[in-house]
Amino acid sequence: MTDFLIDAPEDNETLDQGLESAWKILIVDDEPAMHHVTHMALNKVVFEGRKLEFFSAYSGEEAKNILLEQKDLAIVLLDVVMKTDTEGLSVAKWIREELKNSMVRIILRTGQPGHAPEKKVILDYDINDYKEKSEMTAQKLFSCIISGLRSYRDLSALSQNREGLKRVIEASSHIFKERYLGEFISGALQQLTSLLYLESDAVLMTANSLAALETENSTKIIAAIGEFDQLIGDHPSKVVPQWIIDDWLSGSQRDNILIGEDEIVVTFETDNNHKNLLYLHSSRPISADAIKLIDLFTQNISIAHKNLRLGQEIEDTQNEIVSMLCGAVETRSKETANHIIRVAKISGLIAQKYGLSTDEVNTLKLASPLHDIGKVGIPDNVLNKPGKHTPEEWEIMKSHAELGANILEGSRREIIQSGVIIARQHHEKWDGTGYPNQLSGRDIHIFGRISAVADVFDALCSKRCYKEAWTVEKTMELICSESGKHFDPAIVDILQENLEAVIEIRDKYAD
Repeated sequence: MTDFLIDAPEDNETLDQGLESAWKILIVDDEPAMHHVTHMALNKVVFEGRKLEFFSAYSGEEAKNILLEQKDLAIVLLDVVMKTDTEGLSVAKWIREELKNSMVRIILRTGQPGHAPEKKVILDYDINDYKEKSEMTAQKLFSCIISGLRSYRDLSALSQNREGLKRVIEASSHIFKERYLGEFISGALQQLTSLLYLESDAVLMTANSLAALETENSTKIIAAIGEFDQLIGDHPSKVVPQWIIDDWLSGSQRDNILIGEDEIVVTFETDNNHKNLLYLHSSRPISADAIKLIDLFTQNISIAHKNLRLGQEIEDTQNEIVSMLCGAVETRSKETANHIIRVAKISGLIAQKYGLSTDEVNTLKLASPLHDIGKVGIPDNVLNKPGKHTPEEWEIMKSHAELGANILEGSRREIIQSGVIIARQHHEKWDGTGYPNQLSGRDIHIFGRISAVADVFDALCSKRCYKEAWTVEKTMELICSESGKHFDPAIVDILQENLEAVIEIRDKYAD
């Protein structure tokens, strides 16, 4: 074994404070003494509040196994000559080319530099440092390790920042849909904490207004990362000190940044008196540049929040107008507006169980009330006739499907275009005997197939001018008998499997 001088670093080179998870170091060497002296030289080292944790491998194969298990190794101290003269070089090549690990810092140590000349090794292999054991004092090893840890830390921060930016970009395409707000802010939090070298524990909370805070659920965590990510939806008191929450809700801290010894608190308000609190946990000093970055972050989140609320208001207004219009049509045909609510809820339930995407489910729920919009053009004496229609009257009645589609076709809005499909196809039949175009099977759009089942179920279970309400049992008997003829069998099966939930909808929105 080559001599290895043990001289501990000075006391001011270690900062033993508020320890976090340790930096992981892998020692790969076939000489047990090298593991021992490395431990002795570094066992008291603390870098940025974190100790060192050592893993030992005495061969290349052992090193590979540890690297496969420990995904967050910061440094590999790698001997070149072990069972073969180039075993260490083979491990270095395997780490970069097969394991695809470009993060871990590789420091080659060799007692026989002739077997692996420094210039050739540095040129041919993706290593980060090359040391001869004869020159490696404890002080030089300390410097080498700290340099490697700084490099690993910076690469980790860049990787986290890149991942956070990716999530923000992906979420930004949906920024005007409120259900994506948590995803957007979580990505932004991850990006912010990585830029600041903070631990990845952060939360953002919002409260609608001071008056609404009287109930327990009025204040909640809406986005979180790190250890806090299981607390979304919970009250912030599970994470944030109570005095901070009290100051925030009382309004004494407004549009402010507070930097404490182990936490950062940012408060700001958006439109409609939405109070927001950003809380990040840290055990490291916060620089002036970091404070500016936090301030910029909160300004952008505030702007995004305002834009999101504006978009949501526009969407809500559109949906309300659609509901009011459809309700007016249902009232004219002496049916209640609750019919369209029930059809929308039942359609949404079936669509979800069928496996449609969240966007498709929401679109169907909003568009399905338009299924009978064409009835606005049917004469009263035909629309509300208590008895059976004559053949001529029936042809007039059937025209409401095409008429409804024609009324809506002028719009380019996604919901209205889906309404065109539903209005035109909700009377088509699986076996091709429906109207107006005698479509069959999967030629009928899934929105039309689902709406048909939801509409017929609710219509049969409800009182009409020409009939009394049927029981659920009688209704299901008819629908099941029409499976494969009138209705898509898969959708009938879903209705049967979820009948209890459908009945709950029917009862909740009863006439």
